[in-house]
Amino acid sequence: MTAVPAAAALCALLAGCAGSDASGDGTGGGGNRFISGDGNVTEYAPGGRKSVQDVTGEGLDGKPFKLADLRGKVTVVNFWASWCAPCRGEAPSLNQVYTENKPKGVEFLGVNFKDAKDNAKAFERRFKVAYPSLFDADGRVTLAFREVPPSAVPSTLVLDRQGRVTARIIGATTYSKLGPLVTKALAEK
Repeated sequence: MTAVPAAAALCALLAGCAGSDASGDGTGGGGNRFISGDGNVTEYAPGGRKSVQDVTGEGLDGKPFKLADLRGKVTVVNFWASWCAPCRGEAPSLNQVYTENKPKGVEFLGVNFKDAKDNAKAFERRFKVAYPSLFDADGRVTLAFREVPPSAVPSTLVLDRQGRVTARIIGATTYSKLGPLVTKALAEK
């Protein structure tokens, strides 16, 4: 029965991300259209980790994607939107951590939340995002993370090789915050 309260909380997040204009879809430019986080990091011990392997969606490139295909690799999932100023600020740090850890077998996945596809693609070009993103205009992909909800845009999850959440960052991340979390997940056997 814990899925019902978690789904209700996530629905509140989805509604809240629209800012004060609940009819907005995040594609416009005006207003504060994100719930800001403070960059708080929560780490989860192996025995208390929740799996998020059932996530599926369509990439910004139009191709289908299944998170379960990345099982066996440490994976970083970042929730972002082109209209989110903190997302723009964290993009270089995410790219740097990705570039440094890709040769070690680490994968990154973006989840573009409540956005317009053209705006999301422009964001990826502008910030030279090297990893794929799922397009989540209606929030359904984000709902699949209800066991450990992102709770803000931006948010970042680090998954272990079994597809379980090892750490969650609520709000914008930095190189010095994300890098050690990825290194720690890589060190696990």
